[in-house]
Amino acid sequence: MISAEWCRMMALYNTEMNRRFYAAAARLPDAVRREDGGAFFGSLHGTLCHLVWADTIWMSRFDGGEGVPVGIADSPRMIEDFDAMWAARQATDARITRWAEALQYSALDGELSWYSQSAGRQMVRPMVATVTHLFLHQNHHRGQAHALLTRHGEDTGATDLPFVLP
Repeated sequence: MISAEWCRMMALYNTEMNRRFYAAAARLPDAVRREDGGAFFGSLHGTLCHLVWADTIWMSRFDGGEGVPVGIADSPRMIEDFDAMWAARQATDARITRWAEALQYSALDGELSWYSQSAGRQMVRPMVATVTHLFLHQNHHRGQAHALLTRHGEDTGATDLPFVLP
């Protein structure tokens, strides 16, 4: 079972990996960031933008704050400017960290209920499953982003959890 401490650790890992990935992406020309690399959301830009979208929508479910203005189909294009996307990423990572720092273990008990546009219906799942999904979803798409970055010679440094966090 996950714990509040695990969520805090994963929030720190997420923030650090996003810092590294955006630094590597910033070294690439915009045209390269936007070329279709065969990832699920096409380009590096689209993949990173989808992650901002997904993290924002999940956080709105967890903390009751602001959600996203577009559906999943438009998530890769939700923020067109790279610098604006980096600013949104930093704000989203800070939001995740604040949530994790304030998280009480009891908040992981019970279920989360939300309306899923993707499924087209109301969903109810254990809170631990949805929180775990937040962090696993990041790693899933960050793996695709890593492949796109390394294809163009960029290095993000170590990505393994034990070697990233102090």
